[in-house]
Amino acid sequence: MAEPTERPRILIVDESRMARAALIKRVREHYSFREEVNGESAWQALVLDHSIQLVICSLSLPLLDGDGLLVRVRASRLARLRQMPVLMIAGDNQEANQRARQLGASDLVSRSIESSELLARIATLIDLAQVESELAEQAASPAQHALTGLPTRQHIELQTANALAQSLRLEAPASILVMGFDRFDALRAEHGDDLAGKLQQKLASILAQKVRKEDTLGHYSDSELAVVSPGTPYPACEAFANRLREAFAVAHIAVHGQRLALSVSVGVANTPVDRAASATSLLALAGERLKTARQAGGNRVLACVDQAQPEVPVPRLGHAIDLIRAGHAAAVIPHLAHLSREILPFLELLEREWKLGLPLADIRERMLDREHEFQDTRQA
Repeated sequence: MAEPTERPRILIVDESRMARAALIKRVREHYSFREEVNGESAWQALVLDHSIQLVICSLSLPLLDGDGLLVRVRASRLARLRQMPVLMIAGDNQEANQRARQLGASDLVSRSIESSELLARIATLIDLAQVESELAEQAASPAQHALTGLPTRQHIELQTANALAQSLRLEAPASILVMGFDRFDALRAEHGDDLAGKLQQKLASILAQKVRKEDTLGHYSDSELAVVSPGTPYPACEAFANRLREAFAVAHIAVHGQRLALSVSVGVANTPVDRAASATSLLALAGERLKTARQAGGNRVLACVDQAQPEVPVPRLGHAIDLIRAGHAAAVIPHLAHLSREILPFLELLEREWKLGLPLADIRERMLDREHEFQDTRQA
């Protein structure tokens, strides 16, 4: 029989016995707890009791007030205490509340907060502190992929957890991208491990130049990369993924003078658009979307929650011309009806100025036929 998991321990600090009892009633089913009545005894408890993972503290305390306790905690020589989540009970004095934040309070809540909201705040702060502690340990000797030098999957998972926790705490978005070359195993089999490795390094190098300082780039798998992007909304992340896809569709990478036909696919997941219950599920969702995009033919970005069959977005006119020049006319053909509408004003100008005798009426008629065929297909 498995042993019960030990519950996280909370330190509740308040001069009022009734206030402590009210807090204990809300948390006791989920957390173990310890009570203290003043800031000085709370400080001693924090130093001696290594099982404490979070503090709930009143701003007004005898002997050592909440501000004084915060100053000691954040200035401690012990990393365990410096990183301790401190949840302050806010008062009516807004200046005092703001000062508590400036001194390092992790969050402020009112005494009338709903139990479910209080438990959610506590869980978020404890998870975030654990992730930050693990990240700090990894920073001393981070595991790196032997080929690219980028962080491994474990680090990406930690950064995803960190981004998700901050997203919940700050009510801000966070996006995850998982990407890789289409038909990579076939490329490796045909051209060898050396070229496959160079392609991975090329993709890693391009991404490293494009991601922000606050983003994290690393490996989702040996041949797939991931970007954790805190604060990035869903549309911006999808647009970035499509720019990356377009860049590789027209890239000129040759082997023995012969151009390689390369494409990448990208899976995107986002909170709060995707209601993922955990960092693991959010990262896995992006990975599954990459897999689905590849199965649908590759050269795709799959990001929409309810999009069952990912479609390649209509290329911009300039990009369509680049695709044709690069030998990818087949990728342009499905979008000719849309692109012809964009180029028609240019053809009309040519005809008006140069009198080339272009059959514009026939072109317009053919365009309408194609559009009707497309609409009938979608409605079928």
